[in-house]
Amino acid sequence: MRAVLTRCLSASVTVDDEVVGSFDAPETGGLLALIGVSIEDVEAGKDDPAVLDNKISTMARKIAELRILDGETSVESAGAPVLVVSQFTLYGRTAKGRRPSWSDAAPGSDAEPIINKVIESLRARDIHVEEGRFGAMMKVASVNDGPFTVLVET
Repeated sequence: MRAVLTRCLSASVTVDDEVVGSFDAPETGGLLALIGVSIEDVEAGKDDPAVLDNKISTMARKIAELRILDGETSVESAGAPVLVVSQFTLYGRTAKGRRPSWSDAAPGSDAEPIINKVIESLRARDIHVEEGRFGAMMKVASVNDGPFTVLVET
């Protein structure tokens, strides 16, 4: 699993001219979390569900606890929001040719429940989570703070 976490003052996701998820947090900031699931994550979960559960809990823990908000605080300690957007393109391979290969990304039917479990894990920590719409064509807007962006892999 892979996530790009961007510290933002505000972020939103729009689908068909409807805002489906957003936050505005000028005091604390928040995170826009673009999360991708790989075919390897799915296969590992089929071989040993505990491995996938560990990846899910590690991703949620990193999103909640990384001290990347202003003043080296975390989402959890600041009471900051998170906007989660599924992003299969994080597993695009671009080494050959001009067209990315998506063969490393998990199919939507496998990735969606994993993304949902990350969201559930964050909410179980009492973190306010907004979300995009899985599989939809989304317009993502953000006001980055810093800018400050990190890549997390589990």
